[in-house]
Amino acid sequence: MKVLIFERYGLPEKVLKLSEQVTPVPKDNEILVKVHCTAINDYDWSLVRGKPFLYRLMFGLTKPKSKIMGMELSGTVVQVGAEVQDFAVGDEVFGDISNYGFGTFAAYISINAKALVRKPKSMSFESAAALPHASLLALQGLRDIGKIKKGMKVLINGAGGGVGTLALQLAKIYACEVTGVDNREKLAMLRALGYDHVIDYKVEDFTKNGLQYDLILDCKTNKSPFSYHRSLKPEGNYVSIGGNLIDLITTLIWGKLLQPFSNKKLNILSLKPNAGLEEIAGLYAKKQLKPVIDGPYPLESAAEKLQLFGEGKHIGKVIITIHP
Repeated sequence: MKVLIFERYGLPEKVLKLSEQVTPVPKDNEILVKVHCTAINDYDWSLVRGKPFLYRLMFGLTKPKSKIMGMELSGTVVQVGAEVQDFAVGDEVFGDISNYGFGTFAAYISINAKALVRKPKSMSFESAAALPHASLLALQGLRDIGKIKKGMKVLINGAGGGVGTLALQLAKIYACEVTGVDNREKLAMLRALGYDHVIDYKVEDFTKNGLQYDLILDCKTNKSPFSYHRSLKPEGNYVSIGGNLIDLITTLIWGKLLQPFSNKKLNILSLKPNAGLEEIAGLYAKKQLKPVIDGPYPLESAAEKLQLFGEGKHIGKVIITIHP
């Protein structure tokens, strides 16, 4: 089978290469899935480069232990293990497999049956690969931790990426006033998507303009926790879903330290993969949620697209098609 592998850390176009491997055989608790589509995530960008260094401590100090990246997929079940009862050959599935492993940039993957759920027939394979990780970061961040309510003033930092474009749609279900922060090249697209206000982060620092928000969803987390704190209303919530590792740790620590002295909250989301995915599928069916897709692109161009992703030049979710 065709796979995209890397045997050393470095820039995507230098270390990622196509290879042929034997198709895996599922264990008793696994299903073998023919991968139709996968998606690029921050995890892939960090893992391939081995940066931040913490990734090397987890996945291989000098070279990667796992040579295939990828945590999201949509596909078709082609074989089931002896103990699997919830799936049958021919079932269309999707999900975020990160609780059970990685390796979706491959023609086939054998994975624990609990890692995936059935894909609605009305949902395209491209959308099914785009939704699991980003939509649940948005949903769990805004609703479960951010406690979003009708009419709130919301800011989304990293507004044009996969999480940001889905978070906007979720916030609009609550009739919120939403500000999006991203680079200048994406601002027209953000306005067209429905953002009420947009900010070019290279021109204006949203933590220094004097405006305050009920809820901030941050996909970038690259400022001090005190900057975020002053940008919140007295009862406001800040929720980080990713970003610079040092800033994440600093925000987590200061969030705990400031908690007894303020009603403002600084939170770091720990994602629960696939928790709420059926609800996401329902919103998709009702046309209340639709992923913004960059692509789809063939597996052969994945290295180039990962580099552009890391440079922030993508819009929405970057989708890679393996079996059209």
